[in-house]
Amino acid sequence: MQCWDREKSRFPVGAALLTAGGEIFSGCNVENACYSLGVCAERSAILKAISEGHTSFRAMAIASDMGDNFIVPCGACRQVMREFGTDWDIYLTKADGTYVVKRLEELLPLSFGPEDLKKTVFVGKNKPQKDPLRSLRWQGFKLEEYLIGQPIGKGCSAAVYEAAIPFSCDRRGCAGSSCFTGRGPSVQQDRGSASPPAEEEPVQKQPSKEAFPLAIKMMWNISAGSSSEAILDAMGRELVPATGAALAGEYGAVSGRRKPVLGRKKLQPHPNIIQVIRAFTSSVPLLPGAFTDYPDVLPFTLNPRGIGHSRTLFLVMKNYPCTLRQYLRESSPDVVLSTMMILQLLEGVDHLVRHGIAHRDLKSDNILVEFDSAGCPWLVITDFGCCLADETVGLRLPFTSSYVDRGGNGSLMAPEVITASPGPDTVINYSKADAWAVGAIAYEILGLANPFYGPGDAALESRSYREEDLPTLPDHVPLELRQVIRMLLQRDPNKRLSARVAANVLHLSLWGGSVFASSTPKPDQMIAWLLCQSAAALLTHGLAEKTRVETKMKMCFLANLEYEDLWAAIFLLLAWRSRSG
Repeated sequence: MQCWDREKSRFPVGAALLTAGGEIFSGCNVENACYSLGVCAERSAILKAISEGHTSFRAMAIASDMGDNFIVPCGACRQVMREFGTDWDIYLTKADGTYVVKRLEELLPLSFGPEDLKKTVFVGKNKPQKDPLRSLRWQGFKLEEYLIGQPIGKGCSAAVYEAAIPFSCDRRGCAGSSCFTGRGPSVQQDRGSASPPAEEEPVQKQPSKEAFPLAIKMMWNISAGSSSEAILDAMGRELVPATGAALAGEYGAVSGRRKPVLGRKKLQPHPNIIQVIRAFTSSVPLLPGAFTDYPDVLPFTLNPRGIGHSRTLFLVMKNYPCTLRQYLRESSPDVVLSTMMILQLLEGVDHLVRHGIAHRDLKSDNILVEFDSAGCPWLVITDFGCCLADETVGLRLPFTSSYVDRGGNGSLMAPEVITASPGPDTVINYSKADAWAVGAIAYEILGLANPFYGPGDAALESRSYREEDLPTLPDHVPLELRQVIRMLLQRDPNKRLSARVAANVLHLSLWGGSVFASSTPKPDQMIAWLLCQSAAALLTHGLAEKTRVETKMKMCFLANLEYEDLWAAIFLLLAWRSRSG
């Protein structure tokens, strides 16, 4: 067995792994060589073996040139090795060829068993996303600190602008001549906007897109009043996906009541859910396009005919390249990418359901898109202004009168929601409502018209459609995906797939080929496959400088494993395949 031996390697280590079938896979330590990767020799060998389907091992030999010392596997390597059993030998060798033999179980004081896999290896699924303001801990809680660019979106209750923080501030205030002292935000003017106030100078040079890593959402305040408390009470649902740091400014100090904000739930981070990284109230400024896009909601001080209040809520988020609707207008993803995109929406919805939250306004305009290092679309659910996130009622909303808000976007409102009649005993169950909306959006992702959009009789109505009225999906769409979409759009929520089971089906369809080689996989086969997927996802996640969508989705799948939901997906998959012949 040869060690890794490059000029720049100051700590060369080699490993050879013997499988139960007699094959040998080698690995090398590249952490201290001329590579930027951080994978030990042992894990390199295991990754090669499991990538070719091997999950049973007899022995491993580890060698280095450390003179009189034996090399032992690091804690991370011991953890990965533990997932494949403890009844194999580890040969620890010295540079002079002498060696000792250890049982793997002797080297495991710091490892964990399979029962701890979800809460150790894949705890990262709830880690916050990369915060563009992470180095500016005390900055970004005042509108005056931002350079605001052009509008990038507008809805029925807010406008969104590109933004950046072009200077540094500390907790005592701004430093340097570039600080704006109470004059409002610096505004990048467009030629079509109203003239700026006399004291504001328009920026002459048009910055590049990369100059605006942030997006600011300015809510339209028609009826909430102008106090921070009143604004928070009226618009608190927008803060459901807010990070802890987002509320460390005004709302952290003023209201100090993050937990009981109208009894609303706090959503843990997820890769397919937006994160609000700053939230604050401020006076409404005159921004580019205001008189063209939303003149009526401006305050009287800016527009004598405006009906808006002088202060409102501002939310700061990462600036994403486009919405899902914009992406699909310009691109036609293949069926594998389309499946991955639908899977991401299901994972995001499942995360919401697990936290007792319903979005209630899912549509392609409320889904943002960026791209991983391989160019795969990474989808993020945004705009929680219509969500149900009440600590008291959970996902079961008492619908006692027509004044109770049942959510937005009537076109994509699930049948059980839109057909509910108010009454003293009426309760709307939202546990599968967002999953139904994903089924409708799936048509758009596959390049087809959304069956619930369109003029006149061209569109179906969720209130009255029949399942047989749904457009037939083309033959190039895999059987499993066609069936998932069909079952997501079942009128009866009791017959409809949950987001979790639907996601499991797509996971197994994409990556479970080997385990379904036999007609009926056995539990021990599934366990072996899951352990293999766990180790592979862990190693792949460690190898990549930027985690790919595929790896992130595998980690979500493995972190959310539940016996009943997994086997429900397996049985569905087997039944569909057996019927198709």
